[in-house]
Amino acid sequence: MSTTSATSTTGVPSTPAPRAVLAGIPAYVPKPPAPPAEGPSHRLFLNENPYPPLPSVRKTIAQAAAQTNYYPTIHPERLTDALARRLDVPPEHLVTGPGSVGIYQQIGQALLEPGDEVVYAWPSFEAYPIVARMAGAVPVEVPLVDGVHDLDAMASAITPRTKAVFLCEPNNPTGTAVGTAELERFLDRVPGDVLIVLDEAYFEFYRSPNAPDGAELYRDRPNLVTLRTFSKAYGLAGLRVGYGVAQPAIAEALRKCAVPCGVGRLAEEAALTALRVEAELFERVERIVAERERMREALLGLGWEVLPSATNFLWLPTGEASESVAQEWERRGLLVRAFPGSGLRVTVGSPEANDLLITAAKEISPPAR
Repeated sequence: MSTTSATSTTGVPSTPAPRAVLAGIPAYVPKPPAPPAEGPSHRLFLNENPYPPLPSVRKTIAQAAAQTNYYPTIHPERLTDALARRLDVPPEHLVTGPGSVGIYQQIGQALLEPGDEVVYAWPSFEAYPIVARMAGAVPVEVPLVDGVHDLDAMASAITPRTKAVFLCEPNNPTGTAVGTAELERFLDRVPGDVLIVLDEAYFEFYRSPNAPDGAELYRDRPNLVTLRTFSKAYGLAGLRVGYGVAQPAIAEALRKCAVPCGVGRLAEEAALTALRVEAELFERVERIVAERERMREALLGLGWEVLPSATNFLWLPTGEASESVAQEWERRGLLVRAFPGSGLRVTVGSPEANDLLITAAKEISPPAR
């Protein structure tokens, strides 16, 4: 048997070629800001919950860790049943994945084909162009207007080639929301053969009486998939648990594309316990919402422009100054996310971190509007 590698006509050893489409796909996770050389740093760039899991959840994780020599079930059946009871939906309407982004990958595999168009607002969740391009589909990006979804423009962007619409409500990275009435009008304009993915990753932080509930909206809309996650409000980002609700035909297709055992035993057990202690967890959500509003009012009072937020982060439309302002905060140990030429996304952190950010904002001149 020969052990030599095949060579090209240039004499260079040949290797298997990745799909050409990958060359145009950006990395999903950006390089995190560099922590300061000295002193503590605060992670305010990934929309993480600043509080660790509750003691009861940590106890569950420790107990489940003793069984990690066993495979989890192919699909997390106990969690599926618990979510079905929690949402009052049939279990066969539920899908799960390693975070909601895992379900996006299932959507790409199950429903998108080369040449299909995918409509979404921009800037929005950074997975959208990646999911579309990975499937060979064509991203159709519709600019936000004042940081908010332009639903009329999105509806107008739908063509006979459109296969899916991705809609983040509230939106990441701007934190803005359109509300139930406008959302329903938009949903009713989308053709029935176009999949609508309603991303409610920040559902629990949306405190307006006008907040939509995708777990209700999907019931009479066969083309609607609603996605949620345990990463944000439930504080389980490190365990990767997401879920979605959809009508049976769509849900079954997504389950077929799920990675077997994609939600591990620790993740399932932690999510089950988190559901049982929701009341205690949501006290923390209320604290985060209160801190969000305190931060926004303080920054507005210092002359910064800050959009209203329905999430666990704030959006500062700092334009061309975004990177330089982010660097000023980073030097003070506050790691925020800069979107070059657009703005800054600042996660609501612990009260201590938020106080430091407000203090730093007094020392940094806000960009001219």
